[in-house]
Amino acid sequence: MGQQRSQRVVGLFAGVGGIELGLSKGAGASARHLCELEPAAQGVLQAHFDADLSSDVLDMRTLPTCEIVTAGFPCQDLSQAGRNAGIRGEKSGLVDEVFRLLAGASHKPDWLVLENVPFMLRLDRGEAMRYLTQHLGEMGMRWAYRIVDSRAFGVPQRRRRVLLVASWDHDPRTVLFGQDAGPPTALIEERVATGFYWTEGNTGLGWAPNCIPTLKGGSNLGIPSPPAIWMTDDRIVTPDIRDAERFQGFEPDWTLPALGVDGVKRGARWKMVGNAVCVPMATWLGTRLNASPVEVEWGMEIPMNGSTKWPTAAWGEGDKSWELNLSEFPVQMPSKDLADFLEYETHPLSERATRGFLTRLQRSRLRRPPEFDAALEAHLEGFA
Repeated sequence: MGQQRSQRVVGLFAGVGGIELGLSKGAGASARHLCELEPAAQGVLQAHFDADLSSDVLDMRTLPTCEIVTAGFPCQDLSQAGRNAGIRGEKSGLVDEVFRLLAGASHKPDWLVLENVPFMLRLDRGEAMRYLTQHLGEMGMRWAYRIVDSRAFGVPQRRRRVLLVASWDHDPRTVLFGQDAGPPTALIEERVATGFYWTEGNTGLGWAPNCIPTLKGGSNLGIPSPPAIWMTDDRIVTPDIRDAERFQGFEPDWTLPALGVDGVKRGARWKMVGNAVCVPMATWLGTRLNASPVEVEWGMEIPMNGSTKWPTAAWGEGDKSWELNLSEFPVQMPSKDLADFLEYETHPLSERATRGFLTRLQRSRLRRPPEFDAALEAHLEGFA
């Protein structure tokens, strides 16, 4: 059951290579074949990976021989901010192509890694996870999933994601459940830089003390929408794209090669970064895939039934599944404070964005410190 050190990866829906880069760091794995539809992201992959490249998963007839298949399949139909069409939606339903390629593979890979948003566990009463796990069970694969928060891996970004690992021959529980550091216990007692969504203000703020809320791919209109930060000196700013890349664990200017692709606008970099998989999270996963299997005690496993809500962590095989009580922090790697993390010059939130956000906020009943409204009003006065 020991893992080979020279594992080959086929990355489907590869984006800008966050999973694949992380697996190379954590497991010494190398990307053999990458598939990505967006021309801008293709330009990034070509600049950073020595791998064959396909543009459309629908056109792939066979799965290249590999040890790991990765698929951060489209989340548009599964996210809280998306279309809510569900797992059978036009975009997220493309996960069926993963199953098609696996079923027809002449050489079965050791591992399948899927990644998506945790809202999929709630949408349509968790129909997406039932769909995925049913297919995996019918294929004879044992599966495990866990919600993890990117803050666990040393980056000041609150980004919760579902990692699902499956295998025909190995036990995915040793990968995802073998570590649990528990949620952070330290209390923030003093004013710290705080991230928030300036695009919200009616029903939510994305309030994130000492970190930023989840980086997004942009608005429904395709407009870049980086989160804003309320600094301790009351400035209201947005981070530079290079710091956004760092929030995802990439080197600064990782997505810069996209601008060499015809027709790609500068805002495309924000979309690619917002849609990417956090590299340190994938690095941790790589270390777990590459670890020597050991007997691990991961707590009580509770049998699940059809009416059970999908928990933070669960595993299954065949038509049976079990839930576990695990935190979203398998580890707690050290992280810089948000203000200290920023390396590049920030940009003031625009007058128009600030005015619209403050108007929505003042009409809402959202809880926030009174000093926050005052800081927004002072920020607006600076434009006069």
